Amino acid sequence: MVDGLLQSLGVASSAHTHGNHPVHTPIDGSQIASVTLENKAQVLGRIDVAHKAFLAWRDVPAPRRGELVRLFGEVLRQHKAQLGELVSIEAGKITQEGLGEVQEMIDICDFAVGLSRQLYGLTIASERPGHHMRETWQPLGVVGVISAFNFPVAVWAWNTALALVCGDSVVWKPSEKTPLTALACQALFEKALKQFGQAPEGLCQLVVGDRDAGEALVDDPRVALVSATGSTRMGREVGPRVAARFGRTILELGGNNAMILAPSADLDLAVRGILFSAVGTAGQRCTTLRRVIVHSSIKDEVVARVKAAYGKVRIGDPRKDNLVGPLIDKASFDAMQGALAKARDEGGQVFGGERQLADQYPNAYYVSPAIAEMPAQSEVVRHETFAPILYVLAYDDFEEALRLNNEVPQGLSSCIFTTDLREAERFQSASGSDCGIANVNIGTSGAEIGGAFGGEKETGGGRESGSDAWKAYMRRQTNTVNYSRELPLAQGIVFD
Repeated sequence: MVDGLLQSLGVASSAHTHGNHPVHTPIDGSQIASVTLENKAQVLGRIDVAHKAFLAWRDVPAPRRGELVRLFGEVLRQHKAQLGELVSIEAGKITQEGLGEVQEMIDICDFAVGLSRQLYGLTIASERPGHHMRETWQPLGVVGVISAFNFPVAVWAWNTALALVCGDSVVWKPSEKTPLTALACQALFEKALKQFGQAPEGLCQLVVGDRDAGEALVDDPRVALVSATGSTRMGREVGPRVAARFGRTILELGGNNAMILAPSADLDLAVRGILFSAVGTAGQRCTTLRRVIVHSSIKDEVVARVKAAYGKVRIGDPRKDNLVGPLIDKASFDAMQGALAKARDEGGQVFGGERQLADQYPNAYYVSPAIAEMPAQSEVVRHETFAPILYVLAYDDFEEALRLNNEVPQGLSSCIFTTDLREAERFQSASGSDCGIANVNIGTSGAEIGGAFGGEKETGGGRESGSDAWKAYMRRQTNTVNYSRELPLAQGIVFD
């Protein structure tokens, strides 16, 4: 299924055959490759090479570093169709989502190229005559990237494009569930390196490994920054371990994203927003819509409309004309069924959620998106289940809606559908949504490259991609220059 595709992307056959770790496609559950997992000693060796590469790369002018990223973006454009297809096969995304993820990679390369000429500092007025102060940004070191299966290539690119223009080297450990897309990305990056011609060896490296490989990245003091995407449970382990050695982290963890649906909302628009946000990527996005907090006066109509929309959703092979592909594996299916059972136990009325296409794909896990009308924001609602489950809660007062939006441990994305200006502005105010993303009349998923991506509370507080997220990949330095013939002290201190 993938041999020819990987070859077209520049991946040698030896890299994905006869390994000790089988790779399965969620499309039908079949094994499509086998890769060799690297041990801790090999990972430490890669970190050593990456550190040496950093020592050379940090002295390369930033616009020149940007040229490498520009070349990588061009290589991605040339291979967008093939890489997007591989994403669909390995992660189970529909074709348009696979292509869209590769487009995110291209977009972040474009952003980073412009950034390479805009790593701006500050000029600060000094209180001492004959002095000036300034603030500059310097390269940080080795960046360790730990990514998840659901966005197997884009998240790596977000980090890598910024890290490279900031003067850092990168060591990447992808999910064990999606190593083939990582092998392809590494091969494409090496193609850009050959065109660039003057980068230090080991500037950007790939580690195909398990938990031990990830721990090696987390614990090594030469890894200045660990950017980790995954579950809140994972973040609780990674964060303290990196902090214990005074390293830095960018944590992109769980999301339990809500839509407040006000009585003034355009319901046609809202239902479209619900559909994509709730069932896109089979509910396996950190920004997936998991809760609809709808005014009681329109609740029945909204639920009826969403059920009707769900009834038209095409489920099946993501490479064909379908809107929802498979869950990644059986463990995800079991977690979904467990959550739905708990929702029923907690008084919920559940619609959908059944396994689909089991006769055709006995080793794959396709499901109908589920809707659970809940009497309250119970324990199961407060927990993120990585599957297409949409919990529906009613509200009567806008303050109650805001409270429900905020009363979950996670704080990634949120939205409101309303035509009431006061409600929209209140939602985005200091006392409104407590999430890192707060949208008006647009769903919770589908973030753009230009804005910093990330969330608060148990989402981890990290920021990636646009805006000034680049500052996490650099160290800040304050400089004072005395161009006078005197040595005055700050605060008017006299020391004779």
